[in-house]
Amino acid sequence: MTRQIPVLLLFIVVVFGCTAKRNTDKHLIVRGSESPAGVDSREPEMHATPDGRIVMSWVEKIGPKRYALRLSIRDANGWSETRTVSEGDNWFINWADFPSVIALRDGSFAAHWLVKSGSSTYAYDVNIARSSDGGKTWTKPIVPHTDKTQTEHGFVSLLPLPDGRVGAVWLDGRNMKDMKEDDEHAPSPESMTLRYAAIDAEGKLSDEAQLDERVCECCQTAATLTSEGVIAVYRDRSNTEVRDIYTVRNSKGTWTPPNAIHADNWNINGCPVNGPSIAADNRRVAVAWFTQAGDQARVKLAFSEDAGATFGQPVIVDDGQAVGRVDVLLLPDGSALVCWLAGTVEAGEIKVRRIAKDGALGPISTIAKTDISRSSGFPRMARLGNMVHFAWTEFGRPSHVKTAEADVSAYQTVSAE
Repeated sequence: MTRQIPVLLLFIVVVFGCTAKRNTDKHLIVRGSESPAGVDSREPEMHATPDGRIVMSWVEKIGPKRYALRLSIRDANGWSETRTVSEGDNWFINWADFPSVIALRDGSFAAHWLVKSGSSTYAYDVNIARSSDGGKTWTKPIVPHTDKTQTEHGFVSLLPLPDGRVGAVWLDGRNMKDMKEDDEHAPSPESMTLRYAAIDAEGKLSDEAQLDERVCECCQTAATLTSEGVIAVYRDRSNTEVRDIYTVRNSKGTWTPPNAIHADNWNINGCPVNGPSIAADNRRVAVAWFTQAGDQARVKLAFSEDAGATFGQPVIVDDGQAVGRVDVLLLPDGSALVCWLAGTVEAGEIKVRRIAKDGALGPISTIAKTDISRSSGFPRMARLGNMVHFAWTEFGRPSHVKTAEADVSAYQTVSAE
């Protein structure tokens, strides 16, 4: 018996120690907050600023066919007055392909929105403008693509480059029409491409590049900065219709070849309109995405410790009935928060879960009850100090951008290993 006591004690310590490690998380307490968005608002986007604030943008319908891009800035005292970036009656308005506003390192802002370029439903151009006075006035917009085709250009991700330029990643449909049948080297007419350009304060384009010659036609892109450069994620499209999540990186001015984050092998003959999300802190990167490979709807997350060069085995984040439409952010202790849409036509929810840096799953909290229709759009989140702020479209006639917040101070310090 005496020889078995140490073994038994060791067993108790190991079992209960591991159990304690994986169950120390408490549910995030999500509380509704006052939204700065007006009546008939939709499609929010949120970004943390370099000086520790949050900028939220959204679209408001202000006439029968007229829309405005608005923004508000959140600090410790609340939301600022609402400011208008631009408005127009010739915009391309879509529940999945929506505008954004980001803050640059010098305190200025950059924004993008989509303007119709022709009579075809999907003929539209990206417009990018800058503001140096906190969003009160904006420069004349410039178009970052130079092909001048009346095709789709959208699903844009803006980046605050270290040298003050704005980086832009987008889906580009210039190869989807007017193809020469006798050109055996031309891309297939249905090939959507992934492209990049940088824009300086005077509107000059540079570093234009095609990053991938064949991608999914209408899944969102996502991009961020690591300590080693730009990294972008998107849904690829293979010749056999496998549409998994890929990444490209720019290191020392050179773009890497496309690389799969994980081989889900989701074969689908059509776009699921469900792009990935990415967050980075120096060399640590987190990517969240939706897949329905094997007819199993899942939200997944994978970490990288080498600025996105390689990724670990993904973990399944959801608890069933996943719809996707994910967002991700990193917390100071190295863990990640993932939010997503789940449910059925009868009852939908926006959920959030913390995933520890070792992959351990925290409990799931509900941000809001919602509709899972397209009109409900994509929930978004960003962190301001100890608080994570959420935004989503509450569908209705009219619709309205709603907001909520949750305290994450328990994860503000790096955990001991």
